[in-house]
Amino acid sequence: MRIGLTYDLRSEYLARGYSEDETAEFDREETIAAIEAALRRLGHETDRIGNVQQLVERLAAGGRWDLVFNIAEGLTGIGREAQVPALLDAYRIPYTFSDPLVMSLTLHKGMTKHVIRDARIPTCDFGVAASPEAAAEIRFGPPYFIKPVAEGTGKGVSASSIVRSRRALPPACGALLAAYGQPVLVERFLPGREFTTAVIGTGPRAEVLGTMEVLLLAAAEQQVYSYHNKENSEELVRYRLLRPEEDPLVAEVEAIALNAWRVLGCRDAGRLDLRCDRRGRPQFMEVNPLAGLHPEHSDLPIICGLAGISFDQLIARILASAGMRIPVPAARARPCA
Repeated sequence: MRIGLTYDLRSEYLARGYSEDETAEFDREETIAAIEAALRRLGHETDRIGNVQQLVERLAAGGRWDLVFNIAEGLTGIGREAQVPALLDAYRIPYTFSDPLVMSLTLHKGMTKHVIRDARIPTCDFGVAASPEAAAEIRFGPPYFIKPVAEGTGKGVSASSIVRSRRALPPACGALLAAYGQPVLVERFLPGREFTTAVIGTGPRAEVLGTMEVLLLAAAEQQVYSYHNKENSEELVRYRLLRPEEDPLVAEVEAIALNAWRVLGCRDAGRLDLRCDRRGRPQFMEVNPLAGLHPEHSDLPIICGLAGISFDQLIARILASAGMRIPVPAARARPCA
């Protein structure tokens, strides 16, 4: 197949004057190179497209592909992860990972938890505060955990995300509102074990690849898988692969994760984060249907590596899932401009 690659390259945005924090979700050159190399080893022809603006230019010039391998995060708006999928849908070009509806829904953590709660999937108490005054109206008591409602990669998450009194909640939310210009998700703080579960596939064909526990080392910010801890995970975090047959709690974690994946309509591959409450019961926290794919640094490939799944095998399985949406026989791709 002729496969285009859509992505947001961090170095390009930094060169344009965007900050480290603004570009935290974007990809390094080595991630794009690793995906491209894996696709070529699997026998495919690749074409680097770039970000959504570059995709618009290529589409307008007549560019077409058999499939687009999409990892573009987008820059602005709560629907930013849906921009590339929406364009590709308009041109009837198949692509990897979830559709615009799922990408928009899951980036908004509050909306996601409404759907999850309505589906009777375990998730802790939560509210969304668009102002300090709204934060003061949160109905459940402390301790709280707060974060921007539509960010990833741990942006806006730090030791200060744990708020231990009702009085401290409005000013803490006010600080996040000022920093990120978006509502704040307020959750009941979960003090228990934290897990990340990797899922591959779509709908009834989806299955769990593995689950790892996130263990914070002594030098890490404690009780929170923060942006600082994630960016320095090699020194601050230990990841431990867990198997259901060895830890009964893991079977429950994986059942919740797989159910949430299917309920939300996620496709191809991604990961889900869960954490236990004070009684040791696992609770859905969030899903990432556009998970990072840095071979050594991103959680999804880390889980695969611990489970004995190579990076090439992961990319091949993503392609196999996405390939089921390619019309048969596939239309021959027209030359790209």
